Amino acid sequence: MAKEASFDIVSVVDMQEVDNAYQQASRELTQRYDLKQTGATLELARADGAFKIVAPSEFVASQVRDVLASKLTRRGIDLAAVRWDEPAPAGNMTVRQAGALVQGIGQDTARQIAKDVRDLKVKAKVTVEKDKLRVSSASRDVLQSVIAHVKEHDYGQPLQFVNYR
Repeated sequence: MAKEASFDIVSVVDMQEVDNAYQQASRELTQRYDLKQTGATLELARADGAFKIVAPSEFVASQVRDVLASKLTRRGIDLAAVRWDEPAPAGNMTVRQAGALVQGIGQDTARQIAKDVRDLKVKAKVTVEKDKLRVSSASRDVLQSVIAHVKEHDYGQPLQFVNYR
């Protein structure tokens, strides 16, 4: 009678919005009075989804990171999608800090989400497909409860629920 309904759990970041936020942050670095003459730079490796900050001190690096965070937030990018490394000393009395965008759901996180859904004791089937999870069930109400349960937990990265059918 009823077909199985399903949805996918994914973790993706819109790279065009990230690029727009990067452009705005770079422009602000050249115009803001307290960061203008510091020599701080911000770079984006679009293919890798990686940021690199070079600044004269950790304080200036944190300010550059805050500027970027404000631009990302305005563009609708969840800040949990960016993982920052610790600031490392670089040559010429500068500090270098790298950040990477989290794309896709890792195997450990996928297993944890699947285990949490199974622990709900509902009639839903979870399958891991590369960097996403597919949850299927005969009841749409069960799928809604799974979505609500997954939203309650923090898995260390932003999750989206797509292809609901």
